[in-house]
Amino acid sequence: MQGEPAHPAARDGRAGRPGRDPVGLRRHPQPGGRRVILDGLQEVIPTTAGEFRLRPVHLPDDLPQLAEWMNDPAVAAFWELAGPPGVTEQHLRPQLDGDGRSLPRLGLLDGVPMSYWEIYRADLDPLARHYPAQPHDTGVHLLLGPAGTRGRGLGSTLLAALAERILQARPACGRVVAEPDIRNTPSVRAFRNAGFELAAELDLPTKRAALMIRRRPQTPLRTGRHG
Repeated sequence: MQGEPAHPAARDGRAGRPGRDPVGLRRHPQPGGRRVILDGLQEVIPTTAGEFRLRPVHLPDDLPQLAEWMNDPAVAAFWELAGPPGVTEQHLRPQLDGDGRSLPRLGLLDGVPMSYWEIYRADLDPLARHYPAQPHDTGVHLLLGPAGTRGRGLGSTLLAALAERILQARPACGRVVAEPDIRNTPSVRAFRNAGFELAAELDLPTKRAALMIRRRPQTPLRTGRHG
């Protein structure tokens, strides 16, 4: 299961595609100055698959592993970052040096690196030009690295756990969004299984995407007698 950035050829300062369906609106450096806050996401997240944790990507240490994953044909078909490590580094640098609106993260399961994630402010991203964005919408891109981690429901498990953590950690955020390629049926299915709904199909610069949204659960109204 992979989830990419929207339009690889025009990535506006955001980062890569979640595993197979990136969005690809980057190529605009993130503005400097005041940093965007996307915090509360580094704690261990318990899941049925094990202890999941996101940690910041560190260059150059993580570059060989990430470049290896990007050169897997199943990943490269959507992320379009195959090539020498410098290609992956060029994708990461604008995020690492930017204002914090996109966080490149390495995903570890029981301490073992096995995925690459981008958590980003979708309402501040070029993606917001293509759908009715709401303030503090938070986007997710996912790449499952080792081939053995794919096709067995692990992506859905981690997506569901992370979406719940995002909504817990960011009270102002009411929705977690993603935009996998509509042709990538395993990815769309993984988001569905993680509690995301197909809200629309979007014509993005380099793909037709499925806009997947997981909304914050509504607090039930309390009823009772008064007086």
